[in-house]
Amino acid sequence: MSNRDYYEILGVGRNASNDEIKAAFRKLARQHHPDVNKEEGAEEKFKEINEAYGVLSDPEKRARYDRFGKEGLGNMGGFRDYTVDFSDIFEELFGGFGFSTGRRSRNSPRRGRDLQMQVTLTFEEAVFGVEKEIEFQRDETCSRCNGSGAEPGTTPTRCSTCNGQGEVRQVRQTFLGQMVQTTTCPTCNGRGETISSPCTTCRGGGLERKTVRKKVQIPAGVDGGTQIRLAGEGGPGLFGGPNGSLFLVLDIKPHQFFKRRENDIILNLDINIAQAALGAEIEVPTLDGDEKLKIPSGTQPGKVFHIRNKGVPHLRRNGRGDQLVIVNVAVPTKLTKEQRELFEKLAESLGTTVKPQEKGFLDWLNEALGG
Repeated sequence: MSNRDYYEILGVGRNASNDEIKAAFRKLARQHHPDVNKEEGAEEKFKEINEAYGVLSDPEKRARYDRFGKEGLGNMGGFRDYTVDFSDIFEELFGGFGFSTGRRSRNSPRRGRDLQMQVTLTFEEAVFGVEKEIEFQRDETCSRCNGSGAEPGTTPTRCSTCNGQGEVRQVRQTFLGQMVQTTTCPTCNGRGETISSPCTTCRGGGLERKTVRKKVQIPAGVDGGTQIRLAGEGGPGLFGGPNGSLFLVLDIKPHQFFKRRENDIILNLDINIAQAALGAEIEVPTLDGDEKLKIPSGTQPGKVFHIRNKGVPHLRRNGRGDQLVIVNVAVPTKLTKEQRELFEKLAESLGTTVKPQEKGFLDWLNEALGG
């Protein structure tokens, strides 16, 4: 795999749309394809461009790359493993100049487009999992004409311009010599058929926009940015090809008290001076309900207590993380007369000597959290 950043290779920003990524690939492929560019290193450059496009054009691979970098792709594939279909792009770039791309027939089965939508979950739903009803729009085969594009009772006819091939070829003279240019048929727009009486529902397109409602099971332990792939729920395939996939990108609402660190849940908890000095048994909130926690005498600010198996479930194995309770000793800002007298006696007995600390509070906290 290339060591360079894939966005840098294609010359696009990290927020680039799929169309911008595809356009950048077209431009670079035209410049560096070995059949056109005979300079030394052109072939390696072209492989690098392919590798970048293979990741950034795939929603699942791109999401993992954005989040984890190249290490996050794991065995999803280096350059050799990519299954991106470049044939349509190569045909547009080089088919018109007589280069052989091994392109399939225009009417051969093609996979439908992938779709993507964001699903928002509460903190608890992400931890424990939930069945969520989603609603989205997609193109489906027209229910009136069954995808033919022709009004019921009529049938499409073979295009006389391209004889049903969907493309026309012309011989032209270029700087590379005499070459065959292949272009989409202007009469049928590549369908190979013409429609004299278009369907009144889809207007001859063969597809109609529909709203789809579907219940989806969200597994326990998902995190923000996690993608769930629903195979076959994307755009319809062409010429009998399979439907695309629908990718759900999860967004998690923050919790009022709890925070997440990988599979652990962190809770900051205030205790009073007496509880810290004398020790106490207190009730601590968790996502599973209150749990008793023993505070030993002499507990210092920043002390971290572990409540086992009260964290987030692991996605791909059994068990859960822990809940980490970070104790803060709350200093009272208002005292009654009696409380002030007691503190004055305590201050007198403790003395006024101060001792410098070798480590600050943040140092203790980082060590406690493994940082």
